[in-house]
Amino acid sequence: MSWDLLSTGALLLALDWAIRLAALVWIPARTSPAAARSWLLLVFFLPLLGLPLYLLFGHPWLSRERIRRQALASQAIREGQAPQAALRWTPPTGGAEYEMAPLVERLGDFMPVRGNTIALLDDYDASLRTLLDDIDGARERVHLLYYLMFDDAVGEAVVGALERAAGRGVCCRLLLDAVGAKRGFRRYARRLRAAGVEVHDMLPGGLRWRRSGRMDLRNHRKIAVIDDDVAHVGSQNLAEAEFVRGFPNRELVARVRGPAVAHLEAVFASDWYLETGEILAVSSTRPTHSDDAAAQLLPSGPAYPFANARDTVNALIHLARHRLVLTTPYFVPDDAIMAALRIAALSGVEVQLILSASNNQRLTAWAQHSWYEELLACGVKVALYRPHFLHAKHMSVDDGIVLIGSINLDFRSFALNAEIGLLCYDRDAVARMRGIEAEYLRDSEQLSLEQWRRRPGWKRSLEGIARLADSFM
Repeated sequence: MSWDLLSTGALLLALDWAIRLAALVWIPARTSPAAARSWLLLVFFLPLLGLPLYLLFGHPWLSRERIRRQALASQAIREGQAPQAALRWTPPTGGAEYEMAPLVERLGDFMPVRGNTIALLDDYDASLRTLLDDIDGARERVHLLYYLMFDDAVGEAVVGALERAAGRGVCCRLLLDAVGAKRGFRRYARRLRAAGVEVHDMLPGGLRWRRSGRMDLRNHRKIAVIDDDVAHVGSQNLAEAEFVRGFPNRELVARVRGPAVAHLEAVFASDWYLETGEILAVSSTRPTHSDDAAAQLLPSGPAYPFANARDTVNALIHLARHRLVLTTPYFVPDDAIMAALRIAALSGVEVQLILSASNNQRLTAWAQHSWYEELLACGVKVALYRPHFLHAKHMSVDDGIVLIGSINLDFRSFALNAEIGLLCYDRDAVARMRGIEAEYLRDSEQLSLEQWRRRPGWKRSLEGIARLADSFM
């Protein structure tokens, strides 16, 4: 063997170990312990591949400008609620609401407000028709913010409604995630701009990514605000139900009227400012409604100083006293969420997890399965919904709190995505949600611990390997 080959081999070996040692020092100091373990495992097995991947995707960093803009937007949101002081909802002492409302306000800037009407829309096509009808009824403005928009029949219908609204002189603005809505943005942006609709993509990649942040950060929110009258928030995108072939989606959307509409408008204005630098005027005045439901917004994402979604979900689980139902398509929990669920179930709380039997993310599904045995062993009920891909994301806590929005129970939603949640402190909303949950459960299979333990050993191994990648999902 020549000296050159020996020298090259020694150099590569030294580089190999230098990367491993550097990763051991660098990664744990900048990443959560769970994520650090996953990244270190990858780097130790594949140093030359793992380190570049970590530098690109290992830390949910944002540009300083985006963090600065979010801080300014948060300050403006807090100050802008002053005219609504008389509408502040005061939670009753002694319940979970009493602890949740101030926590959510400190995390996400929005106070709880009374005087709202909240309708829960769980029929996919009917929900879209309601949105289109609301756009067709707009008189002043239409603001849409969506993670995903496809160039399909639903995309065409939404674009047509925006064109008609702009033709009537309505101010229309559309924000779309640069990756999730790439197809819709490419197909419709020029056409909409020609009609007078302002269109921008969020968290763009390519040569602009360094002005945004880590390349896989996404804006996962789904929000529509029409005039001062009505808003939509939930899990449903602007696409046909079966936009992933073989996985027709089932969703849940809250149609909101009342003072909380101003808060959803403020979230849109905040994202518009983050992307464009333009400050939109947001009126805090909205009419109250006789239903008088109390509601509070929870925006979250890497631009905030804390993990708003994770901390809120964790607190809701801990504060449950009787019954807790969690519905999500993607369940890849961290240690804190798993501990909270275990403690709740062992304390005597009825904990029901409703997941989709089908899943459009294979690696996520395998990782998800790895938690079922531990959940079932401590008394958590796990139901798998069969008829559709259950893409809805919501929680109900005892008889007084509902959380609905775009938040999944996984690392991506907790750390990487901009998300939105609406907390409803309203017994009627909880009762309606219980009816929807009961319908899910009628079409679901409840897993048993004995049944789950009989799955083949190769599946256990596959699930365990997938679980090691939980921080990459």
